[in-house]
Amino acid sequence: MNSIQKKILVLVIAVLFIMVAIWISLTYYNQKMQNQYNEILERYLMMNEVTSESQQIVAALNNYLIEPTEVNLKELNLNKEKIIRTKDEVSKFRNIDNDNALTNYENLIDSLVETTNQSVLTRTEQQTEDYLSAFSEASRVSKYISEMTLTLIDTELKTYDRFYRSIIDSSEELRMLGIWLLLLITLLLLLLAHWFSIRITRPVNKLTEAAHELSLGRFDLKIEVDSDDEISFLAKTFDKMRININNYLSEIKQKAQLENELQQSKLLLQESQLRSLQSQINPHFLYNTLDILSKKAYLEGSEETSDLLVSVAGLLRYNLNKLENSAALFEEVQVLKQYIDIQNARFTDRLHFQMEIDESCLSIKIPRLTLQPIVENAVIHAIEPAENGGSIYFRVKDEADYVRIEMEDNGPGMTEEKIKQILQVNKKEAGGHFTGIGINNVVKRLSLFYNSDDVFEIESKVGFGTKVILKIPKMRRVEGIEATPNRR
Repeated sequence: MNSIQKKILVLVIAVLFIMVAIWISLTYYNQKMQNQYNEILERYLMMNEVTSESQQIVAALNNYLIEPTEVNLKELNLNKEKIIRTKDEVSKFRNIDNDNALTNYENLIDSLVETTNQSVLTRTEQQTEDYLSAFSEASRVSKYISEMTLTLIDTELKTYDRFYRSIIDSSEELRMLGIWLLLLITLLLLLLAHWFSIRITRPVNKLTEAAHELSLGRFDLKIEVDSDDEISFLAKTFDKMRININNYLSEIKQKAQLENELQQSKLLLQESQLRSLQSQINPHFLYNTLDILSKKAYLEGSEETSDLLVSVAGLLRYNLNKLENSAALFEEVQVLKQYIDIQNARFTDRLHFQMEIDESCLSIKIPRLTLQPIVENAVIHAIEPAENGGSIYFRVKDEADYVRIEMEDNGPGMTEEKIKQILQVNKKEAGGHFTGIGINNVVKRLSLFYNSDDVFEIESKVGFGTKVILKIPKMRRVEGIEATPNRR
């Protein structure tokens, strides 16, 4: 079952072996020539360095003779040490052809060093004629070294003339060998590729024809491939697929029809639950509003009562006349303002309400009667029990992927346990700071409307107030349906 893999492996190994052999041969030959060339070049550079260092010694000696200071003497000694080290390196280049010349070259270097030492000694003893004579001798020896360097380099060039010519001839032979090897490898690869492609494409073409017949709905044709590799196994498996495909198709159709019916039923159920939950809030709100109006009408007979009636009429119109499931945030904010007008008439200076709204967010859609029940609970549990009243803050902010709505009060707050109870929307009673149908209803409707449990959050601490946060997605997603912009 691994014959195709073996064929590919043999082909790759053969090609790699040839390429590695050629690469090793070329690398070895090239490295050998490069080493020889570097050795010759190093000879020339080293001899040229001797000439330069001899001239530096003469210059340093002249400076010392003119001004015999410690600095000049130190520089002269350094130059002598350098030329001695260079002489030792030059000695390594000795061979039969340059033995005599190299010996004379080394003697000249030693003579230069000795003459330099003699000149320094006579200068120290203030023997003017002697140190000047020694300096002239050192200059003469330096010139001899320069001339001897040119002679040695000329000798080296003649010695390695045949080597240079052999390098040129070898390079040409190597180039021709590379061309023939390239042509041979190319021809071999073409032959192997042609044979290999025929071995694979012939059974693949049969499988392609069988697949075409299956695409036309002909499931009665048996699939047979003459091969002893993986393609044969693939053909047998393909034939089994042909036998079972009708059963699979019928099962898939039945499952698809059933899932479609279940999805439609689920969507209808969600819509029904949403409508049912939205309708629950009306009696709760009407009860609280009418209670306030009755007390106000009893106590006063002024124009303020008329304003209250206008606000209540607007609330009733919004609550009873709109039949759709959602409303723009702008409408919700207007309803909230009407509710706050009513509560301000009730609590006078005890209620402080502040709003911060990003108007670019007011077109986003949310379920009807979402904001008013939350603020109403803040009024009931944070403002009403306090003798001096309290404050409620309402904010609308534009975030990256959602609109953030915050409703915060400075009431007594609540514990973490009570917050967890409120967020368990499946319970009938949340308990704690928020109780009754209002908040529970809002949490359920938000969860159904956005198909998410992350829309509603509560931040609270005992003695430090409570903050309710709504994260309204800008892209509304219903389960099984692609996301759509949450705009009017």
